[in-house]
Amino acid sequence: MSDERKPRRREQILQALALMLEEDSGKRITTAALARQVGVSEAALYRHFPSKARMFEGLIDFIEESIFARITRIMEEVPDATDRCGTILSLVLGFAEKNPGLARVMGGDVLTGETARLRHRIHQLFERLEAQFKQILREAELREGRRPSIPASAAANLLIAHAEGRISQYVRSDFKRLPTDYWDDQWTLLSSQLLREAVQPA
Repeated sequence: MSDERKPRRREQILQALALMLEEDSGKRITTAALARQVGVSEAALYRHFPSKARMFEGLIDFIEESIFARITRIMEEVPDATDRCGTILSLVLGFAEKNPGLARVMGGDVLTGETARLRHRIHQLFERLEAQFKQILREAELREGRRPSIPASAAANLLIAHAEGRISQYVRSDFKRLPTDYWDDQWTLLSSQLLREAVQPA
């Protein structure tokens, strides 16, 4: 019985933490406040997570699993390189928009003062996304005969900087400026310049 309840309680704690990050924007989350939100003692929290850092790691695990599982499907289902990049960007922006508390974790502001390991995990998350874009853009020449208008590394960095900037605006505006605002128009502009036909040798 207790083994069945443990994963549910862990999930409940993480959901409560994400909700507090959304509702108490700008405030530092204490384990005492989190325990009150969940309706358990602080000691009970620590039975599931040995530290607050581990709770944040649990949220980062969820973010990574949610995003990269769906990216795997996108890579299988969407053949066109430009469409792949746009669909992945839409996924990341939509995920942040639907999960404001997790957007704060992705933005990194809530990790200030926490262990450096957590900030490094978020850095790695965006590095991994950027590497994914770079791979897609490099493969476009082989698969479609098109290459990025600027070097693939620079183009991939531009795409990820756009996503990070939109998430940052969302958090900074207390979730009023949505990451998907203007997205269709912005992607029309970005995508029109992203790839061009590769020049064939004479």
